[in-house]
Amino acid sequence: MEDGNVELPLQKSAGPRHDSSYGTFAGEFYDLRYLSEEGYPFPTAPPVDPFARIKVDDCGRTKGCFRYGKPGCDADTCDYFLSYRIIGADVEFELSADTDGWVAVGFSSDKKMGGDDVMACVHDDNGRVRIQHFYNVGQWAKEIQRNPARDEEGLYENNRVTCRFKRPVNVPRDETIVDLHLSWYYLFAWGPAIQGSITRHDMDSPPTSERVVSIYKYEDIFMPSAAYQTFSSPFCLLLIVALTFYLLMGTP
Repeated sequence: MEDGNVELPLQKSAGPRHDSSYGTFAGEFYDLRYLSEEGYPFPTAPPVDPFARIKVDDCGRTKGCFRYGKPGCDADTCDYFLSYRIIGADVEFELSADTDGWVAVGFSSDKKMGGDDVMACVHDDNGRVRIQHFYNVGQWAKEIQRNPARDEEGLYENNRVTCRFKRPVNVPRDETIVDLHLSWYYLFAWGPAIQGSITRHDMDSPPTSERVVSIYKYEDIFMPSAAYQTFSSPFCLLLIVALTFYLLMGTP
């Protein structure tokens, strides 16, 4: 006791002693692993799921498929590939084609281009694949701002454009968009793009479905491309038989 004042001993803190200096403050953060030895971490974007490859084993069973190209081709080797399946109130489409531009499917009341609802997957100059909605006015495809696509995915790899998207089965009535619960002819097309804009497709007469397609019926339909139709036509088969007969008869 001094001058009537009592001097009490300082009590030790139960926790670590904090210092007001920046060095001690930073050191505590290092100890607590808030900071790495390299400094403050930069925020990172969440990982992007890779594009799931299109499975053809499910064709005709849990989804409908159209394949155009070489016999036995799949989604990675066909000139053109399309699949569809119902998921809840939506239809999921998968498209793929041997092109660096665009691949599309059209829904039509006939097998001719004109007055058709078209969904296209377009490879742009930035390497992205975007899903766009078009309406065929005669031979010209007009882009429609009302786009029913959702859950969009796209990939450009090995000179192929591949995409996956959903669109509702039922939509409000509109001239440019059809109800998919009704049956339509499917028009298949693909071609080049310039600066992300589609240009004329590669074929004068793109393939179409032979009959109207119901999204409720899953089939696996193969359509040989022109290169594999040559020797399957009746005329060519008759010609082969005639030449074989001629060669056999001419053999001594």
